[in-house]
Amino acid sequence: MNEDIKSALEVLKRGGLILYPTDTIWGIGCDATNADAVAKVYALKKRDESKSLITLLDTDNKLISYVREVPDVAYELIEYSEKPLTIIYDGAKNLATNLIASDGSVAIRVVKHPFCQQLIQRFRKPIVSTSANISGTPSPTNFGEVSEEIKQGVDYIVQHGQNDLSKHMPSTIMKLDASGKFSFIRR
Repeated sequence: MNEDIKSALEVLKRGGLILYPTDTIWGIGCDATNADAVAKVYALKKRDESKSLITLLDTDNKLISYVREVPDVAYELIEYSEKPLTIIYDGAKNLATNLIASDGSVAIRVVKHPFCQQLIQRFRKPIVSTSANISGTPSPTNFGEVSEEIKQGVDYIVQHGQNDLSKHMPSTIMKLDASGKFSFIRR
């Protein structure tokens, strides 16, 4: 796993794209603070830039670095959620401008996946995560379902987790405002 992380880090640092396992489904990733790298993700997915992408962090302590005001309840939701939870926060900051939605919000998930945690921790920045598919096609539930077009379009494919053929699901997504009021976008 260490060699995989080292290779993925080199690609992330130079603004490239990686294909990697997450706590949900396989994702296309890049440096979430690099607008050029984020633009490459949109281009590879053939996705309209008005449709936001998810940002991954390794720990909830870093939320305050990328969200102006983190509601206290967010920390409890993250800690007690039994399945991966992506939260949309208002007031995004310190991220690539094309990663921030037109209303100033950003979708962030704190991962509990050992590979992702180590990768993000060693990168020292958040990483984009979006399903490894062309927009409008089904999301791959394991590595075996990732299309050749996606594999050819990234700069590095992580080896870790490729043999796991169990079916994985996308995260739950909820919108959380500064007052703590929330609504589910995807369950």
